[in-house]
Amino acid sequence: MQQNGYIPDTATAIAQYFTKVNMPTQQETLGQIVVEILNDGRNLNRKSLCTKLLRRLDQASCPEEEGHYNALIGLLFER
Repeated sequence: MQQNGYIPDTATAIAQYFTKVNMPTQQETLGQIVVEILNDGRNLNRKSLCTKLLRRLDQASCPEEEGHYNALIGLLFER
């Protein structure tokens, strides 16, 4: 369908759809990390959460992912 003289490029539209980062919510990420820590038999505390978040930040593959982990690390240190 053509509107206002614009013809969408199907291949580009599909590529953009699949390259979008589908980030989990902060609660989902923290939940995953808590489960990992508990499954490892480690104590759940601020230090263990921060360590896991820093490891994930170090392995982040895009700026959006880095921002996500930086925001979570910031939450650990808010008063």
